Amino acid sequence: MKNFQKNNKFKNITQSKLFLLLLGILIIFFIWNIVGFFDKMQNTIKNRKIAEDKIMELQKDKEKLSSDIVSLNTEKGIEESIRDKFGLAKEGENMIVVVEDKSLLEVKKDEKDKTFFSFLKNLFK
Repeated sequence: MKNFQKNNKFKNITQSKLFLLLLGILIIFFIWNIVGFFDKMQNTIKNRKIAEDKIMELQKDKEKLSSDIVSLNTEKGIEESIRDKFGLAKEGENMIVVVEDKSLLEVKKDEKDKTFFSFLKNLFK
């Protein structure tokens, strides 16, 4: 009979409203933490993808720089580099220098001055 009463007390405690409320709160807490964990896991996956893309970009830059170093070790590579940086030409070659037309810049500036706000601004000068 005592064994039955012990089981009955345990059953009464587990079926009480307070116990069920605490158990419900505990389950909600665990579910909340699991959802937060999945969110952090998604952020980690996204950050990993960004890092892998950055690594690939840096590897491409490294390969390009290595090929530039190899080309700069030759006389032809040095000559090309100097010609690109300083705009030089060999003897006997002609260079064409492109100069912007300043009148086009003035026309664009005049078009900007035709706006309503520029009119008000010029009105109060």
